[in-house]
Amino acid sequence: MTRSPQSTPRAGLTTVELIWIEKRIEHRIRFGRPADQTIIDKRRRVVGFAPGSVFAFVRWAANDFGTIVSRIDIVRAVLPAEPYQTLPYIRPGAEILLKIAGWDKVERVLQLIDAIEAIGLDPVDAAPDYWRQTHNRLVAGGTPRAYSLEQHRAFLLRKRATS
Repeated sequence: MTRSPQSTPRAGLTTVELIWIEKRIEHRIRFGRPADQTIIDKRRRVVGFAPGSVFAFVRWAANDFGTIVSRIDIVRAVLPAEPYQTLPYIRPGAEILLKIAGWDKVERVLQLIDAIEAIGLDPVDAAPDYWRQTHNRLVAGGTPRAYSLEQHRAFLLRKRATS
């Protein structure tokens, strides 16, 4: 859904401010299923995610000398009563599953996302624990494991058993 600049996103959604200024700033969603979108102008828009939605938010900025910020956050939009962590450009906040800075590590996460898509899965549907484990391994200087169909099946079975 696209709204005019005067309208506001629906209540209860986690909103993310996206910006694109060529060769300077890029805030974008790498994966996720927005439930709402408000276009502010040709460089800015706000997308909203329903509670429980998982999405990846990539932030990059440069100056005349090169990249100054490169980061990716994979988060879950929370229910109104749930606790959350605050993050820049995400309102009110979200549950952080993965928070990585630095181009080498960000690039590795993007490759893992591509690998999940290559096996026919939407990264939105991957087990949240996989993103937490990937975060922990990267922060510790380790190598994250690839997400597998077997791991995904186990996650779905575990999810079904607890529902």
